[in-house]
Formats: sequence, C-alpha cells, structure tokens
Amino acid sequence: MNTKQSTNIPLALSQARHQLDLWRSQQPNKRTRLPKEFWQQAVTLAQEHGLNKTARALNVKYDSLKKHLDQADVQSSVSLKTEPHFIEVTPSMMTSGGVECTIEWAEGHNATVRMHIKGAGVSELAALAGVLRSSRT
Repeated sequence: MNTKQSTNIPLALSQARHQLDLWRSQQPNKRTRLPKEFWQQAVTLAQEHGLNKTARALNVKYDSLKKHLDQADVQSSVSLKTEPHFIEVTPSMMTSGGVECTIEWAEGHNATVRMHIKGAGVSELAALAGVLRSSRT
C-alpha cells in the first residue's frame, strides 16, 4: 500500500489493518482462517466505511467480506422481529364474522399457555380477558 493511499484511510481501518497484519505474521500457516472476531469487526467497519473501501484497506477478499456482511444483515433482521408484549384490539378492527387469533402467555415455573381462538366477537374476547386478568390476581 503506498503512502498516498494510507493517508486517506480512516484511523479505525488503519488500526484494524495493523491488528490483522500482526495476527497474520504470527500464523505458521498462511492459509489459516481469519478469526470470527476479526470478521465481526470488519463487518462493523464495512457498515460504517463501505464494503469496497474496507476490503481494500484490510486486504481481504471483497466477496468474503460481502458474504459476512450479508450474513450479519440477515441475523440482525431476524433479531429485530420480536413478538409484541401487548396488542390492543378495538371493535373497529374486528369484522362482523369474528376474529381469529392466538393468545399466548407465560406463567411461572416455565409454563406457557397458548390458545387459538377462531370466530370470537368483541364481547367474547372481553370476557376472556376479564377471566385471565382475574385469575392472575
């Protein structure tokens, strides 16, 4: 890497490159896979500085970094899909034919209760909610 290129590299990329070069110099086998921690750091840097710039600065294959970046994107999108703790159902949201839903709640001692309700109206759901609420107190 020439001097002009190295002056244009952000400090975080330069430091990561130095760490990687040091790690590589300590490996007896030059074909040793890069550690998972390095790839996690490289993905974070690529998200901030761009894929091509990061791959060039760290001297890693563009396609390898892209693969790790894509995997990280998939994992983060999966982890963002969390189940809601509370959903309010108003009468205006209900159709005249009733509603179909699954109600699930966790009790103490690792007990989980799941109910699938089909065709219930607002009054039935309100009564069920009252029973569930009164049984918890």
